[in-house]
Amino acid sequence: MEYFALNNGTKMPMAGIGVFMMSPQEAEASVESALRSGVRLIDTANGYMNESGTGRGIKKSGVAREDIFLVTKLWPTVYEKETAVEETLKRLDTDYIDLLFLHQPTDNWREGYKNIEKAYKEGKVKAIGLSNFPEELLQEAIDTMEIKPQVVQVEAHPYFPQTELKKLLLKYDMGLMAWYPLGHGDKSLIEQPVFGKLAEKYGKSNAQIILRWHIQSGNVVIPGSKNPDHIRDNFDIFDFELSADDMAEIANVDNGVRYYTATPEALAAYASMELKEDL
Repeated sequence: MEYFALNNGTKMPMAGIGVFMMSPQEAEASVESALRSGVRLIDTANGYMNESGTGRGIKKSGVAREDIFLVTKLWPTVYEKETAVEETLKRLDTDYIDLLFLHQPTDNWREGYKNIEKAYKEGKVKAIGLSNFPEELLQEAIDTMEIKPQVVQVEAHPYFPQTELKKLLLKYDMGLMAWYPLGHGDKSLIEQPVFGKLAEKYGKSNAQIILRWHIQSGNVVIPGSKNPDHIRDNFDIFDFELSADDMAEIANVDNGVRYYTATPEALAAYASMELKEDL
């Protein structure tokens, strides 16, 4: 395993599993399987409505809590709720969260940030960050908030490697956690000829080549899977290294295209979307 050192001294594993779009039962099974396979970073969210299942998977795995890096996100409708962090801890059945994000840049994010700062000071949260925030709001948080974010979570992959954002992150020693690390189910990315060529060269799959590219680019990756074999394969990326020439060739895949862009209408919907209790 390789680790990213956050700007507060915390070490974060550079690969894990995300449970986006999973039911509580699916999240429970995937988390248990991942932890038993050696994965140590788990990413969930209030908005996924599977935190309780994630917590059960952690318990069933038998892996000690202190050996797991647990990530979750507050949803906009609870940003200003005093008990939001406590309720999140209760669903996850844990005493602390290793990394807590604000999930969306809705108008009340500043109040939400003060909420996670408070949890950080109380030791309930070991690191804090922003998910899906544009650069101008990230800069505002850096400039005006008491505690600088340690990590941002954004869409990143070879088609859209977040080159400009990473210049800002480097300046403040902040980490990048990539969602859609393999594209959004888009075979055109995985089937780019360069990945097939490198997969043959290293005896790996195209997906493993892309995930290794992320690691060497400094990105933390959280690919999701319900298949135990795929979970193991996604984690089997630490026994080889792409050359500088390989990395330069992959850079040519960048076409400046992302799969998701938040619209004002979507953000307004997020701000009013109430969450149901996950079971």
